[in-house]
Parts: sequence; C-alpha cells; structure tokens
Amino acid sequence: MKITAALVRTPGEPPRLEEAEVTDLRPDEVLVRIVAAGICHTDLVVAAGQDPAAPPLVPGHEGAGVVEAVGEDVGAVEVGDHVVLSYGWCGDCANCVRGAMAYCADFLKLNYFGTRPDGSTALSQDGRPVRSHFFGQSSWATYSVTTERNVVRVDPELPLEHLAPLGCGVQTGAGAVLNVLAPREGSSIAIFGAGAVGLSAVMAAGIAGCDPIVAVDPDPRRRALARELGATAVIDPAEGDPAAAIVALTGGVDHAVECVGRPEAVRAAVGALTAPGMCVTLGFQGTANPVELDQRLLMMGRGIRGCIEGDGIPQRFIPRLIEHYRSGELPLERLVRTYPFTDLAEVFAARGGDAVKPVLVF
Repeated sequence: MKITAALVRTPGEPPRLEEAEVTDLRPDEVLVRIVAAGICHTDLVVAAGQDPAAPPLVPGHEGAGVVEAVGEDVGAVEVGDHVVLSYGWCGDCANCVRGAMAYCADFLKLNYFGTRPDGSTALSQDGRPVRSHFFGQSSWATYSVTTERNVVRVDPELPLEHLAPLGCGVQTGAGAVLNVLAPREGSSIAIFGAGAVGLSAVMAAGIAGCDPIVAVDPDPRRRALARELGATAVIDPAEGDPAAAIVALTGGVDHAVECVGRPEAVRAAVGALTAPGMCVTLGFQGTANPVELDQRLLMMGRGIRGCIEGDGIPQRFIPRLIEHYRSGELPLERLVRTYPFTDLAEVFAARGGDAVKPVLVF
C-alpha cells in the first residue's frame, strides 16, 4: 500500500511530504489510519538531527486515528477502533514487569532509532528503507504501522485532534504531577515553562488540589493562559530571579516541575523549593546538558529527579486523563490549534508559531 509521509532527509530542513510503500503487517502489528498527530518538541529535536535515528525518517509520536488492519496475534484492538498512539515498551524486562514501562530496558531501541527492534522498517521507497517507527509509530503520515502495546482504544465520539497530544506531551506534564509527585491536597507547586507540557502540569496540579500553583514563563500570553487554566500566580523570569520571587510569594514550594531544560531553569526550580521539597525535571534539549547545582540546597531534604512520559502506563493513564477531559478538568481544546497535514513544512518552519500545541489533521 502506498501512503503519504513526512520525511526528514536533511537534518534541520522541514520534512517533505513524499509517497512511501508500507510492508505487510507482522502478527503483532496494527495499521492505523492517522486522523490527527501532534507536533512535539522532541519531533523538532529529531528533525534537527540530534537523535539516534538517521534520515530518511518519518517523525511524529502523538498520533491518533482509526485501526484499519491488525496482525493475527493482536487482541487488544480490532478494525474500526479509534485509538491514541503512545510510546513503545517491550513488556518483558524487569521494569516493564513491575509496571515501569517508561523505563523499559529497550526504550531507546523501541522509540528513538526509528526501526523495529530487529532493525527493519515498515516503510520503503523504491526498495530503500525509510525509518518508520519513531516512538513506535512515526505518525506524521497518513498511515502508521505500530503494535498493540503502542495503542490505546478511545471513545469514537471524542475528537481525535484533542486526544492526540495525550500520547506524549500531556501525559508527560500531567503525569509528572499526578504520578511522580502525587501531591497532597493543599500543597504548593511551581511549574517552569508554560508550553503544552507545563500547562498540562498546571491543569494536573489543579486536579490534585494544589494551592498555590505558580507558573513561570517569559511569554505574557502563556502566563495569561496559565492563569485561565488554574495557576494562582504567574511570574515573568525576565523580571528577576524566579526562585527568589517564588520564595518571597510562598515561602518555598513543596513541588516544582521544570519543563524547559536550560540549566538556569533547573537551578531556579530547585531553588524555589522549601525543605523538604521535590523537583521533577522534564525539559529536553536533545544534547548533553550539564547542570550545576549548589549541593547545599539538597542537604535539608530537597531533591530532583527526571521522568519519562510522566511515569505513565499509556493503557492505564491515558483513559484516566480522558476522564478528566470529559469532566472539564483537563480542557485539552484550550491547548490545541489544528493545521492541515499539507501545511506541515510551514508549521515546522515556524516551530508551531503561537500555538501551544500544534496538531496536524489529515
């Protein structure tokens, strides 16, 4: 079968829409007709050539669509199901067995290399392989070949363009709060960065009953949206040390979520903590990123840890997030701006422009 896919051929240049051929499904694979796919910072990083997957590669790891075919061993979904696509995991390693799928021993192989575990691809052009399994899905394409471990069945009445970001960005930000920090009601929190991941953390903090909720971002539009989505205070880091401002406002927060990745943001997030307090860092720069911290900040019980995909098991956590979306506690539509798939090159060049979460529609 021939499909249209967005191929990265030269790192740093916009992907080009090209025709590619899909191989036959393997017994554990699922063919999904993509209806919507988010554009995530990690897609931009891999397209810039800062990831292990070499071109030609089809990015995209926030896909959502309709199951068109299944392999003979697939039992979790069937033809016609609406699904959200998320990251890949093996199911057999020690971490997967204990429910820590985001830390699968084969996470890099299954998600960053752009191939099946055996090195093969599901896409080709004139017999030449095209990397087709970025995060197990490569969903910047009209069709995706993935596995049943990558798909989560959803209600067909729900708009897939709103659900697509659940596969990575929303899951990451909301999971950092609800799964990793698991704050008690009334605890204080600061979120550094009010993009899609940070705003998902803001909304999750509201769901958890945090108060105060402080959002830090240099963009006044993002700060305004953070307030609308539940932040009780906002801070412009350009006006001075945000850690000092947060301590002055709150006495230090119990929790911090860092969604930027720059060393100064990480230091500020740790510096904003009370003692004891915990910071979760999510910001991804795509390259080695040394961060120097004053060890004295950690002495009294402050801590910092990273997390992947919000520590979420997609088949469990995404349905939980959808329930919050249904109830109005997680208004994903406030983050999403849709663009035709055919406009991908322009959206890519603009890095999404003013959109908090650009979503391609097919």
